[in-house]
Amino acid sequence: MARRPSPGEREALTSERARTASRDELLTYVYNGSEEVLFALLENPLLDEKNLLLLLERKDLPGKLLDAVGKQKAWMESYPVRLRLVRHPHTPRILSMRLVKQLYLFDLVNISLLPQATAEIKRVAEEMIVARLPQLPLGQKLTLARRGSGRVAAALLAEGLTQVVPLALDNAFLTESHVLKALTHEGVPPGVVAALASHSKWSYLYNVRMALVRHPLTPLARVLLFIPDLTMRDLAELQHAGTLPDSLREYIRSEVEIRARRRPRPAS
Repeated sequence: MARRPSPGEREALTSERARTASRDELLTYVYNGSEEVLFALLENPLLDEKNLLLLLERKDLPGKLLDAVGKQKAWMESYPVRLRLVRHPHTPRILSMRLVKQLYLFDLVNISLLPQATAEIKRVAEEMIVARLPQLPLGQKLTLARRGSGRVAAALLAEGLTQVVPLALDNAFLTESHVLKALTHEGVPPGVVAALASHSKWSYLYNVRMALVRHPLTPLARVLLFIPDLTMRDLAELQHAGTLPDSLREYIRSEVEIRARRRPRPAS
């Protein structure tokens, strides 16, 4: 009776077949679970871009296999291969950091929003998008205002383009922190402050209202609308804020006095 090959022998035999498979047989090995077989597949001279891309869609690939792909000059000439390497959660950091800088604008947008992407890769992608903003046409800025990350939306707010601001304020990824930071920016455009002061979401957040009351560009009508909702503690602080106009501080003092008179007196 012929001796059955051991598991190691079977894996070695499969690896050799992957290394020499014909173009029609490649797909058989793309989904193989053996790391050794996959490395052998990379050595197959007939491995084409189509099958390599299918391989790179596998989320269980080890980092050293992805690194091996990144060392192949011929494969690195393919933009889809570079993109999938950046998107892969196991691609070594050095390789990802190098390749992310080669991506197109809206691929950078997708990377910045990718759940499995590392915080560092997302940050680099966002920085590259923000750096390109001054050169982008209006149409792309409008798309970025809708689809970009919160950091990108905040950068678009800082530009203050009339058509872009409403879309950026409605961006699903924009946070209260982004908005407060925009209000503290020295060069924030008046239109952005006015838009925030009347926005159906942001103008109802307490911290944003406080920042708007403090801001010299907030329309007075909106400031007067916000003051009744502020706490006595904050009003007491605002009435001594030297950055506010005297007339507004006097109005706040009056509000404080009115509320003080309305307080119920303690029972004797």
